[in-house]
Amino acid sequence: MLTGSCACGAVHFATRTPPRNPSVCHCTQCRKMSGHQWASAQVPEPELTITGPVSWIALTHHAKRGICATCGAFLFWQGNGETEISFALGAVDGPTGLQLEKHIFTADQGDYYSIADGLPQHP
Repeated sequence: MLTGSCACGAVHFATRTPPRNPSVCHCTQCRKMSGHQWASAQVPEPELTITGPVSWIALTHHAKRGICATCGAFLFWQGNGETEISFALGAVDGPTGLQLEKHIFTADQGDYYSIADGLPQHP
C-alpha cells in the first residue's frame, strides 16, 4: 500500500494499486502551485482513497487540482473526463518504489534550472 498526506496532516490518501506514469510537470500552473515543478503518478480514481478537507479548484477548462483546505498543499490533479487521478509524489509517506519516466510541458520550464537526467522531455 502506498500512503501519503499533506504538510499539516489534515488530508491523507492511499492506494493499493501500483501507480503509473511517474512524471515531472514543468507547466506554469504546476510551477506556481508547487513553487517549482510537480512530480506525480496516477492511479484509477476509484483506487485512490482520499480523506480530509480537499478543495478542488479549476485553473483551466481542462483539469481540476486538489489542495488541502487547511495548509494549501497541492496534492491531486485530474483532467476533465479522465478516469485516472494524479497524486503528488512529494507527499508520499516513505519510499515510493517508483522511477520517473518523463518530463512534460518542458517548454514552460523555469529559466533557473536545467533538465539533465536523460529522461524523455515533452514540450
